[in-house]
Amino acid sequence: LRKAPVPLDRAELQAVFSRTVGGLQVLYQPIVEARTGQPVGYEALMRSNERQLPDPGSVLSAAERLGRVVQLGRTVRRRTAADLEAHPGVTVFVNLHPEELLDDQLYDPHSPLARFATSVILEVTERERIELIDDLPSRVTALRRLGYRLAVDDMGAGYAGLSSFARLQPEFAKIDMSLVRDIDRRP
Repeated sequence: LRKAPVPLDRAELQAVFSRTVGGLQVLYQPIVEARTGQPVGYEALMRSNERQLPDPGSVLSAAERLGRVVQLGRTVRRRTAADLEAHPGVTVFVNLHPEELLDDQLYDPHSPLARFATSVILEVTERERIELIDDLPSRVTALRRLGYRLAVDDMGAGYAGLSSFARLQPEFAKIDMSLVRDIDRRP
């Protein structure tokens, strides 16, 4: 994806971000069993039609800059829940910014996605360090009580290292592509 520059003017960025969130789409990429080629789940991917925020990285950067990460996460979770309503029982991986771990709505059993928690794996993306969340163990326990499972996304890149793995104790670890690129050609 070609990245467009993020507008520098805060008011303009606010307007562009609001339009982006309003028109945000969630698309699903299959996760397949290597031996059988059969889908075992789907990764929820946010997509924007906004020219100034054309890719997930620019949307996340804008959300961080504007202090609207929680709003973005709620929107993705709400749209994913609506899709799960039409496809119950499908396993979905949903990215979760570490800042969203501080959002009380994530732990609300009446939130839209909580109804489908047993079919959802929350992928903690480590754009920021999870070590900064003091009560992380109790938050992880609360998510598991709701039925969610956890994954560390892009393990081996950025902050996603063994300490994150140890603190989250995830059911899944998604290895960063830089560690597995060309593995089929270089055993």
